[in-house]
Amino acid sequence: MAAGRDTVRLDEQELGRFLAEQMKVQVATIGADGSPHLATLFYALDDAGRITFWTYAASQKITNLRRDPRVSALVEDGSDYSELRGASIRGTARLVEEYDEIRAIGKQVMSRMAGGADLGELGDQLIDKQATKRVGVVIEPERVASWDHRKMSALPGQG
Repeated sequence: MAAGRDTVRLDEQELGRFLAEQMKVQVATIGADGSPHLATLFYALDDAGRITFWTYAASQKITNLRRDPRVSALVEDGSDYSELRGASIRGTARLVEEYDEIRAIGKQVMSRMAGGADLGELGDQLIDKQATKRVGVVIEPERVASWDHRKMSALPGQG
């Protein structure tokens, strides 16, 4: 079975392209009672290719991450089994609480949500206001698992 997993695993370049193409990440944090708290967020990538996002400082995610910085994230795509692609990232969340850094993360996320368009003056004003209420998060990956089932059609006996 390991050979099959190795065959569908994304290499570093494929993983980077995949994460750059997608916009939403499912983030799991650990609640006070040990149960998972799961939320879907829009994200951007920093210069090192790490997932970054911003969220309200009073959110359950941030409350959980302040207590326990362990985090899991899932980015996935595809409708049929033969086209499923994804990356599961386990790591530590680094909280970003400096206004200019929060604002920069927010601007990247909002720009991606707008298809890369310039957000203009109104967009900048919205980001400025929102950055005062939010915390940025950078996921420092410790373990990454990835897959691309489209690669299975290239395997002998699979196509």
